[in-house]
Amino acid sequence: MAEQAIGHDPAMASGSDGGRKSTSAPRADIVFLHQNMPGQFRFLATALARHPQLRVFFVTRRRGVTLPGVRTVVYPAPDLAEVSTEPLARPMEAAARFARATARACYDMRSQGVDPAVVIVHPGWGEALLLRDIWPRARIVTYAEFYYQPEGGDTGFDPLFPVNANTLARIRMMNGNLLLSHAAADVMLSPTHWQKSRHPDFLQERIEVIFDGIDTRVVCPDAEASFRLPDGSELRRGDEVITYVARNLEPHRGYHVFMRALPALLRARPQAQVVIVGGREASYSPKPPGDFADWAEALAAEVALGADAARVHHVGKLTYANYLALLRISAVHVYLTFPFVLSWSCLEAMAAGCLLVASATPPVEEVIRDGVNGRLFPFHDGEALVRTVCAALDDPEAGARMRQAARATVVERYELADCLRAQVNLVQRLIDQYREAPPTSAPEVSSPEQ
Repeated sequence: MAEQAIGHDPAMASGSDGGRKSTSAPRADIVFLHQNMPGQFRFLATALARHPQLRVFFVTRRRGVTLPGVRTVVYPAPDLAEVSTEPLARPMEAAARFARATARACYDMRSQGVDPAVVIVHPGWGEALLLRDIWPRARIVTYAEFYYQPEGGDTGFDPLFPVNANTLARIRMMNGNLLLSHAAADVMLSPTHWQKSRHPDFLQERIEVIFDGIDTRVVCPDAEASFRLPDGSELRRGDEVITYVARNLEPHRGYHVFMRALPALLRARPQAQVVIVGGREASYSPKPPGDFADWAEALAAEVALGADAARVHHVGKLTYANYLALLRISAVHVYLTFPFVLSWSCLEAMAAGCLLVASATPPVEEVIRDGVNGRLFPFHDGEALVRTVCAALDDPEAGARMRQAARATVVERYELADCLRAQVNLVQRLIDQYREAPPTSAPEVSSPEQ
């Protein structure tokens, strides 16, 4: 069957009678699962919910989040206080508890007539483990964000976190939930080719690479943008503003490299203002040694900025509008990451027309070509970071070309409309498979005891 958008499928589209719902095809249910709704599924869930022949559900533990047309089902977060005394069993036990909590909600949905043609789930915490037994006919899509390997990824990448036998054993056990979840999937979805490549060969054959999508109509340059600092002063395009953004300030996103390079960078650029965006929670990296509450506190104690500290602005987490305003006035945007998951902020910065100075690590190298649409430097080389930022600031003509090329890269390869079209085509294909498949012989089991 030729791939096509659901909205143009004769079996599912609205008729030519002014948009009234077609009765030529049965309704199809779509179920999303992500404990931090909406996660990577915001745009796809919203797009599918607009179709009159689809009922879209979102199962999550997060309360107070809604999407237009999507029915939210909240499950209570499991109690993780009592875990196994065997350290290697703890990741799987936590996953099993999330699986059970999710399963109870999904069995309740099934008893109320929810019979999904397609289930789309992020398996990272265990929510996908039992879905095949609840809805045996459904086509299951698991989000293949990352798979831990002893080499070539984040493990052992930074001397901050040396590898020992316990490290290798722990990441192997962390993969246990992922393996069981992906084994039950019909299709896996990865946002980049490098992230796909981290998975075992026998899983890669079922992985499709489609990025989540960047809405370049929203994330775009604006020469009139301004950003107000906490002290009330205003930064505008043309000011020498160096930006750094991460969900949380931690080594996985190179915060330690950036902070340790900052004194030299401030000395080299006496007019620069540095704006640092990010929270102080832990997303990926272990906590810092000692009594420090977080990496921001630890590095503040380590790195002496002196009088230049007045030009460094930690602004915490921003609203999306303020975040975009900051990107639009950035003179150079610094992005670092371990070989790990590619941040949305990297591509959003490119779409906003930023001049990126980024670490030469995968999957960044899948997106940025040095000197073409940004500049790259070795992750651990703080001196190279300073040299590269200074060179970028000192050559505005080359910078303008790279800004344009950066945005063009996102428009051509990661534009939301194109990514969403590919995702919707995938869902359509799976709905067709569901409808054409013979009835399952799997027994219908009852919900687990509460």
